[in-house]
Parts: sequence; C-alpha cells; structure tokens
Amino acid sequence: MYVVESKGGAIACMLLSLFFLGTWPAVMTALERRGRLPQHTYLDYSITNLLAAVLIALTFGQIGDPKPDQPNFFTQLAQDNWPSVLFAMVGGVFLSIGNLSTQYSWAFVGLAVTEVITWSITVMIGTTMNYYLDGKINKAEILFPGVACFLIAVCLSAAVHGSNSDNKAKLEGLSVDKEKEKGTPVGAEFGTADFLIELEHKRSIKVFGRSVWIGLTISFFAGLCFSLFSPSFNLATNDQWHTLKKGVDHLVVYTAFFYFSCSCFVIAIILNITFL
Repeated sequence: MYVVESKGGAIACMLLSLFFLGTWPAVMTALERRGRLPQHTYLDYSITNLLAAVLIALTFGQIGDPKPDQPNFFTQLAQDNWPSVLFAMVGGVFLSIGNLSTQYSWAFVGLAVTEVITWSITVMIGTTMNYYLDGKINKAEILFPGVACFLIAVCLSAAVHGSNSDNKAKLEGLSVDKEKEKGTPVGAEFGTADFLIELEHKRSIKVFGRSVWIGLTISFFAGLCFSLFSPSFNLATNDQWHTLKKGVDHLVVYTAFFYFSCSCFVIAIILNITFL
C-alpha cells in the first residue's frame, strides 16, 4: 500500500485538493450555461467519485507489501471492521445530503453565496470537531484565528445576499404571465430577466416568489452536513472511540474512501430521483 509519509508530499496533496475545490464551482456554472442540469451533474460526480474510489483502492491500496497496522485493500475487505465501515458510510450519507441541499440553495441564492456559506461552515465546525477528535495535536492559537476568518466570511456573505435586490429589480417589470410563459427565448443573455426566467423553467427547483432567507437557511443546513462528513471519515480511519475489536486494524484511507464513496453513490441516486 502506498502512503505519503513526508510533510512536503502531504502539503502538495493539500494544495492539489484546494485547486480542485476552487475550480469545480466554475465548471458547474459553465455546464449549466451549456444546458446540463445541476442534478445530472451531481449524479455524474457521484458515479465518477465511486469509480475513482475503486481505481485508487485497486492501485494505491494494493501497491507493495502491507505494512504493520496498514493492510492492503483486499485484506481489509475480509476483516471484522464494521464499526469503522459504518462511520465511513455515514460520512457518505452526510455528503450526499449536503450535495442535495446545495442544489436547492444554489437555485435560491446563487452558487457564489452558496459556496462561501457552506464551505465556511464546513471549515468552522469540521475543523473544531477534528481538533478534539485528534487530541488537540494542533496549536489552537494558530488554528482558530483562521477558523474565525471563515466565520466572518459567512456573516458577510449572508449580509450581502440579504441586501441584494438586483434580481428582484430585474423581474419587477415582468408580468406574472410572462414569468410562467414556456416560450422564453433559448440562450438569453446571461444575467438578464429572460435568463432568470429560462433558468426557472429548466430547473426542477422553483424559486420565484419565495424568500431568499429560505435559500440562506438551506445553505447553513448544507454546511452543517458537509462539516460532519470529515469527522465521520476521521473516526473511520483512526477509531478514536475504540469501537473496533482488539487486534483489528484501523481502516486505511483507501478502504474508508471506498465505503464512503459507495454510500455516497447509493444515497445520491435515491435523493436525486426522489427530490429532483
């Protein structure tokens, strides 16, 4: 099994993950403008995530000889490690519920506000929970000022959207009949009233006439769900609550990610078909 053991390698992995986390909202927006519905994109993501988890487990999880307390992927599949497996799968459930909530929030308040609020809450709550789960190994005086910056981001983002009447102003001059008209022009200019109406007709989530505070509330709920999946994954791989039987190895990250992705995929299919 391959494991990154140097600080330089770990930092490189974190920077790579930040790059992908920072670019996917732009990709999502571009896909919707090209006609791909968000629920279909999220299903694509769930399928791809599962395929990636299987590929990674069969490669990095199987490379080389097993190390002490770090068995290979196939070895762990046969072990009695169900408490840790369940933690990993619960993390996948939280991620899927968060993704569904994000789609609703996106329709109400836009992707920019949704991402700032959800991921800031994720960092605040998730970091705090993991700090205590890991036995306070990090320096609180360095860690939590950074967390406080995310709290400020949440407050500012909510305040900005709460005072933003731009979309409402664009639609004020339109009649109710036009808002419900099915023949709005395809490919309307981005940001115009016609574009907003076109989105309303295309999306399965209808938001016209509803309060933006519903969207902000859903954003906070999505952030709460996202904040719980990393502590669940942490418990799955480190067993801080000592749920495993004596002598049973902790789940390695590749095995935990496999179960996590399986759960995320199944729940995503059920939720998207049920609610969207």
